[in-house]
Amino acid sequence: MTIDEIKKTMDGKMDQSIAAFKNNLSKVRTGRANPALLDTVHVDYYGSMVPLSQVANLSLIDARTISVQPWEKGMGAKIEKAIRESDLGLNPSSMGDLIRVPMPPMTEERRKELTKVVRGEGENAKVAVRNLRRDANEAVKKLVKDKLASEDDQKRSEADIQKLTDRHIAEIDRLVASKEQDIMAV
Repeated sequence: MTIDEIKKTMDGKMDQSIAAFKNNLSKVRTGRANPALLDTVHVDYYGSMVPLSQVANLSLIDARTISVQPWEKGMGAKIEKAIRESDLGLNPSSMGDLIRVPMPPMTEERRKELTKVVRGEGENAKVAVRNLRRDANEAVKKLVKDKLASEDDQKRSEADIQKLTDRHIAEIDRLVASKEQDIMAV
């Protein structure tokens, strides 16, 4: 493996870490409704637990209300129960076939808790990026040790790897700040 391949691999893995972080952020509740909030809800469907999105159509009615349209008539009560029993603090109400899930306004205390959760997720993503930097630097050192690269190449690659790391960490910080702003907006 060459130094360029090591850097390319590390960059790809860092991008994957940021994608995973973005996915985790989408599950953190803001004041607005988002169908992704219900991704963690599982419903009893003929004896097996399946994600809500596999038994119903999820969409937005307005900025604070999610609509859940079951694909089968008899699933409404089970879906309502699953949403109510989830740890999301939501209280669905059914209107015929349609289940409305209003987003309750968040308290200031809850907003602060969620910003701490977002910061923790951000820190975990940064740790993952830093671990990838360490692995890449160790791989380059091994190339130098095996006499497949010079020490000058090692110094240059460590500087390049650090620049990539700094860029990805700045992206994580930007995402955290953006999410905190969303959460604190009333």
